[in-house]
Amino acid sequence: MTSTGMNMNSKITFYEDRNFQGRSYECMSDCPDMSSYLSRCQSCRVESGCFMVYDRPNYMGNQWFMRRGEYSDYQRMMGMNDIRSCRMIPMHRGSYRMRIYERENFGGQMHEMMDDCDDIMGRYRMNNCMSCNVMDGHWLMYEQPQYRGRMMYMRPGEYRNFNQMSMGSMGMRFMSMRRINESCY
Repeated sequence: MTSTGMNMNSKITFYEDRNFQGRSYECMSDCPDMSSYLSRCQSCRVESGCFMVYDRPNYMGNQWFMRRGEYSDYQRMMGMNDIRSCRMIPMHRGSYRMRIYERENFGGQMHEMMDDCDDIMGRYRMNNCMSCNVMDGHWLMYEQPQYRGRMMYMRPGEYRNFNQMSMGSMGMRFMSMRRINESCY
């Protein structure tokens, strides 16, 4: 039996300036646009849970995975100038399952994954991943092997064409995938 639920105690606090200075905004769920709370956001503290943060409103643009900890200067740490939206990642207990496809619209080679994969080329002889179907769990997909480069958060659902997703990553292809499991929290 799979149980995915909202983490009622997930909490992130955003600050307008570096080093946790300036006005702050405390968030315990998704926030599609932080501009009504802060004029800018340049540091944050994740007190509990995990979040994806985005450099554009409505969960678009480049994204970064944030787990418990302090992030005093985004620009220096991640090359990120500002955070404009965030999404809380619910803890998932149960199995993980995702099908990755070589081409858009679930075409070409298909492989079913139930655990992390640090290099789809090495494991599956697959040099492209252009669509996927996440059946169980929450995943991070990375543009380079060994969980490096830009990333994208995938929750359960069908993703038919990565190139059409508004994430500021046209032409991005994914080469490694990792489960967001209890060890991330």
